[in-house]
Amino acid sequence: MKSVIYVLTTLGVIGLAFWAYRENYATQAVLNQTDRLHSSIRASHARLAVLRAEWAYLNRPDRLRDLAEINFERLQLLPLHPEQFGQVDEVQYPVPDMLPITDPVDVSTMNSDEEPL
Repeated sequence: MKSVIYVLTTLGVIGLAFWAYRENYATQAVLNQTDRLHSSIRASHARLAVLRAEWAYLNRPDRLRDLAEINFERLQLLPLHPEQFGQVDEVQYPVPDMLPITDPVDVSTMNSDEEPL
């Protein structure tokens, strides 16, 4: 009986060692994939920073003004001046529609003991 327990224990230890070996390699693969993903994210952030810098460079007001002047005949763009903008109090907001009265009550013909519905 002791030998059966020894054999089963040895097989259990071998099985657990095999499982731990596989889990170790699976964990290493996931860690490598995570590192690649992190480096891809860092590269994307760097590329995004470069694109934002390029966008800011291309949208400089003096450059846009020069482009508008060069292409005036084709685009008909005029320069903006502060007096062309309106004030907030000049904005006309839409008036909300009033709800329709569906059951009017004539209060002039009611008796004092009656209550409106």
